[in-house]
Amino acid sequence: MSETAAPKSAPAPTHTPNSAMTGRVAQCFRDLSARGELGLVAYVTAGDPSLEASEPIVLAAAESGADVIELGVPFSDPVADGPTIQRASERALRAGATLAGVIDLVRRLRARTQVPLILFSYFNPILQMGLEKFADAAAAAGADGVLATDLTPEEAAGYLAIMRARKLDTIFLAAPTSTDDRLAKIAECSSGFLYLISRTGVTGTRDSLPEDLPALARRVRRFTKLPLAVGFGISRPEHVSILGGIADAAVVGSAIVAEIEKSVSAKEAAANVSRLIRSLKAAARSGISRRLSDDR
Repeated sequence: MSETAAPKSAPAPTHTPNSAMTGRVAQCFRDLSARGELGLVAYVTAGDPSLEASEPIVLAAAESGADVIELGVPFSDPVADGPTIQRASERALRAGATLAGVIDLVRRLRARTQVPLILFSYFNPILQMGLEKFADAAAAAGADGVLATDLTPEEAAGYLAIMRARKLDTIFLAAPTSTDDRLAKIAECSSGFLYLISRTGVTGTRDSLPEDLPALARRVRRFTKLPLAVGFGISRPEHVSILGGIADAAVVGSAIVAEIEKSVSAKEAAANVSRLIRSLKAAARSGISRRLSDDR
């Protein structure tokens, strides 16, 4: 069977319906569904330009309409990321950002906002800290979930047990090249939402969305009842507007990080991020992205 061919009879989703799920992420998506509104997941590289500066930037994103925020843990070899986020990781590492420092940032943010916070990391920093130590610290700080970009479902059993014992959502990536068997495994490992990569390649802004994205999203939905968040290449309000009939949320990363990169101060970065988030969220609340839950 080819990687894009759908099975004659797809297996039943293994997850309980969203209404039976608990936690901030699940509640966020239930609220969005009730409003017929596309969600906006905002990615920020934590520690760029510093961990202290990241706090007001993230708060500005939350206050401006971001429904979920991914805090990127800077890593020296971010193989899934394009040049914009690579540069952000380099700046954050030079400024002294560490996984422990990012978790402490979560603690400070949680005292000021209830927006769901996802730790977005490569697996190496988590493994170096120790899975149990990391999970205990992340949960105690108020994190809602973890996305380990390069952790495969086949190697995730111990990780899943530890994260779920701390009630941390485990978010995995599905790609256009994922086979149906692999989509079933990804769905089994995922909670909170499933992150659907819109195209092959690395992160970064693009002019348009892939023409086959609707078909890809329909195929993925055969395997899960979880909300689908589409990322990689989503950067403009018009991208967000057309995703409403396809996905449950749009993930925007490089465009946000680029606003931070061009800013000369944390205050300016927060203002620039706020302006972008407001424009993206406005697109999510209107036009063809506006829909009723029974249209899904």
